[in-house]
Amino acid sequence: MTSPEFLTRVERPSEADRDRALVALRENLGSGRLSHDTFIGRMELVLTARSRAELDAALFDLPADRRISRLVLRTVGQVSAFTARLRNTWRTEQLPGLLLPAPGMRPVRIGRIEGSDLRLGDCSVSRSHAELRHDTGGWVLRDLGSTNGTHVNGLRVIGAVRVHPGDQVAFGSLNFRLAAG
Repeated sequence: MTSPEFLTRVERPSEADRDRALVALRENLGSGRLSHDTFIGRMELVLTARSRAELDAALFDLPADRRISRLVLRTVGQVSAFTARLRNTWRTEQLPGLLLPAPGMRPVRIGRIEGSDLRLGDCSVSRSHAELRHDTGGWVLRDLGSTNGTHVNGLRVIGAVRVHPGDQVAFGSLNFRLAAG
């Protein structure tokens, strides 16, 4: 007597299944979880798989679908960026104001040396640090070869740069927010 034979249907992986598996392999190669040789071998398995089980075997030790983790990471990144912008805005508003010179005035010399129009007694400020003047196009801030630099909105000034009310300027380690007079 023979036992009845049961026909089992093997479901072949679709092209979409193969594409998802290849994307997972590529992501794991990029993140350093797979070597190049392992990637090539598993890619061959994915492309020749005749069943879902063979496809799953090529991915068995890799992390599961990372859509949720990517969403969480993106959300955390956006919250972090917002927090940094908020903190930076708060700090900028708390900075002491530095009045821009009125049109027609002579340039304002900034430094640590006696006789400077704006004398800053901090050791990070050079003796003759910077110059702020108004010309036909607006206000210009010029670094005078200072040791610790002049910065506008976080960028170091080489030579001269146009400035506007609300810009954040730093002479050495001293920070100010420019204000119209």
